[in-house]
Amino acid sequence: MKQQSDESVKKAMHSRQLGLKLIANVTYGYTAANFSGRMPCVEVGDSVVAKGRETLERAIKLVQKNSQWNVKVVYGDTDSMFVLVPGASRAEAFAIGQQIADAVTADNPSPVALKLEKVYQPCILQTKKRYVGFMYESLEQEKPVYEAKGIETVRRDGCPVAVKLLQRCLCELFETGDLSRVKRIVEGTLCDLISGRVSALDLMFTREYHGAAGYRPGAVAPPNEIAKRIGSRDGRAVPRAGERVSWMVGGGAPGAALVRLARTPREVARGHVPPHVTYYVTRAILPPLHRCLSLLGADVFKW
Repeated sequence: MKQQSDESVKKAMHSRQLGLKLIANVTYGYTAANFSGRMPCVEVGDSVVAKGRETLERAIKLVQKNSQWNVKVVYGDTDSMFVLVPGASRAEAFAIGQQIADAVTADNPSPVALKLEKVYQPCILQTKKRYVGFMYESLEQEKPVYEAKGIETVRRDGCPVAVKLLQRCLCELFETGDLSRVKRIVEGTLCDLISGRVSALDLMFTREYHGAAGYRPGAVAPPNEIAKRIGSRDGRAVPRAGERVSWMVGGGAPGAALVRLARTPREVARGHVPPHVTYYVTRAILPPLHRCLSLLGADVFKW
């Protein structure tokens, strides 16, 4: 697909590979759903999982026992492996990675194959399915591409100020390796927040509204509270189920419930509403940073 220059051909090939993937996934899902499935057969579902795990574990053992490569598999999940190549240059990492891919492919029956997708330099592997790093897809690539999976910079449940700060800090860390420079960036952002120099748009959270019937009685969800508040003023302005609702956590009396402090963009624009600085610092901005940087020995909360 990457070798094609014709966009229509590339689009057709992408649709075909997506169709094959969905057929495989749906077939597995149907057989594994033993109560609600349309064609349940637990043995088939279990065998798919077992063979996948067996193939992955065999590949990991093959890599670990080869002393020539001097590498370590630090993470393996479903159909992929993260291999640490300590002390190697990027060129050496690509060479060793290709050797590993060829060896694992030769160890499996056709059409099972392992492909070297990319080299991260550097990389932070946070937890399962959560990692971030500078990605190189080929040895000829000179400038890395920032890539993140599962962390706050690619999720929609955080506020922009936290997302932007996390990505800026990680890029600074990857480029310089200097935590003191990262600390100065964090301190500068917190000073801007305290002094009111952060835009209200960067402090907005966004969640999907599930409709009036989509919440349990007594549930304290900001989208639901905002919808009730809007409905009490104008029933026609209530957001529809599935619509995304935005709000900022404004300042309030000590001990006030946070859900009561949710302010819509219109309410923020109508009057000066200061942000709840303590909430943003301790609950929105610092925790994502700490989850990444604590792996390097830094305690962000002490900054």
